[in-house]
Amino acid sequence: MNCLIVDDDPVSRKTLGMCIEKTDFLHLVASVSSAEEAVQAIAEHKIHLIFLDIEMPTMSGLEFLKTVKTTAQIVVVSGKKEYAADAFDYNVTDYLVKPVEYERFLKAAIKANEISVNLQVAPNGKGDFFIKKDSRLLRLNPADILWIEALADYVTIHVGLTERHTILATMKSMEDKLPKNDFVRIHRSYIIRLDKIKEIEESSVSIDGKLLPISRSYKENLYKRLNLI
Repeated sequence: MNCLIVDDDPVSRKTLGMCIEKTDFLHLVASVSSAEEAVQAIAEHKIHLIFLDIEMPTMSGLEFLKTVKTTAQIVVVSGKKEYAADAFDYNVTDYLVKPVEYERFLKAAIKANEISVNLQVAPNGKGDFFIKKDSRLLRLNPADILWIEALADYVTIHVGLTERHTILATMKSMEDKLPKNDFVRIHRSYIIRLDKIKEIEESSVSIDGKLLPISRSYKENLYKRLNLI
């Protein structure tokens, strides 16, 4: 996995760089001191995993999460625990507290690698992708998916009302793999397929008889995606 370090503290950048060097499935592509430099690095390189500090001048890590679009997984690295809840609202893969010890770093790196392995694009699949379930690779057609539900470090993919698959993944990694025109986020815990919607009430949608909540922060975007008359 190609890695990018974004941290204004040179000691922290050095520590993270040493951790990456010790991990055989990680490769450090760039190490920068600001979010602005990170944007340039993302444009120039294929980045799979970003180690992101929160407290930085000009643009904070949280502002970066809010404004910068990237398919890379993100592990937040911060000296303070209190930013964790806000960071996980942006579906980061993990949250490390400084000073970072290698054992904890490796746990986050393994998690990111498993998420990457668990979701693979199917060759010539016209949007199909593979999920790793137990020791099998299972091919899924996005047209068959009703909704995706977040469950802590896992997601459950609902295919019909009886078939479901739970894998280690983030909602962000799911959004990156799904066709953008067919799916929409309606809640921090739910992504739905637009053409599966049967009915919309004030704060919920009905998909094959199942009511799913719509949160206020995602409601406007949902209505923009509907073909209203």
